[in-house]
Amino acid sequence: MSNPNTDKVFTGSIPKLYEQYLVPLIFEPYAADLADRLRTRSLSRVLEIAAGTGVATRVLASVLPANVSIVATDLNQAMLDQASAVGTKRTVEWRQADAMQLPFADGTFDAVVCQFGVMFFPEKSQAFSEALRVLNPGGVFIFSVWDRIAENEFADTVTNALESFFPQDPPRFLARTPHGYHDHRIIERDLANGGFRATPRIDTLAARSRAPSPRDPAIAYCQGTPLRNEIEARDAARLGEATDIAAEAIAKRFGRGVVDGKIQAHIVTVENSL
Repeated sequence: MSNPNTDKVFTGSIPKLYEQYLVPLIFEPYAADLADRLRTRSLSRVLEIAAGTGVATRVLASVLPANVSIVATDLNQAMLDQASAVGTKRTVEWRQADAMQLPFADGTFDAVVCQFGVMFFPEKSQAFSEALRVLNPGGVFIFSVWDRIAENEFADTVTNALESFFPQDPPRFLARTPHGYHDHRIIERDLANGGFRATPRIDTLAARSRAPSPRDPAIAYCQGTPLRNEIEARDAARLGEATDIAAEAIAKRFGRGVVDGKIQAHIVTVENSL
């Protein structure tokens, strides 16, 4: 019953729950890191693809000089609507766009960035080719992807709990998509196939994921991501029960008060070599 076509569907209440629970849980440390990697570069235009609800966009808008324009795109208009509702400290252009076919002229941007969106692209090399196309010569493409699910403790715990809850057909969204694109050799191959000639730099960065209670990460993953689509496809009436099962599994592993787990990602930096 798993359907990879629904892995990129962020609709209904997912965007709001994603912003409320998942953003502080796992995305904020890496948004700050992304901004730091751009801070020292000479930039005039930056493109963000798969911006989601704008966690990285907000940091970029706060850190980059005011004369650097930022265009933030996502495939899902509902995610951009949530991002726009939260807002940024200065003007950002929000635009619905498919990373597989970017609606921008060649050589438009000095940097293209993507925080945890590449894993959702159906054809990675095609998306990389589009990122390269819209980059100026000498520009940079920076993106992050999650490491294997075993290195990301809350996601791993939730996935294992749901395997016992739906033993005949366990929902595997988290392992399949967010944590399914972590092999350095495959990333390097896909970038080369997309036209990048430079060797990418890949940094593995561990951080901590903290929440006030075990229920917060359970809601984050079970209701604030497309994992919800998989759960509801099996039995929509059991979403609450599935969330409870996930919360209990997190409580057993990390305690019943404030919880703290490891997260780990790869940050990929590749230049558009002259």
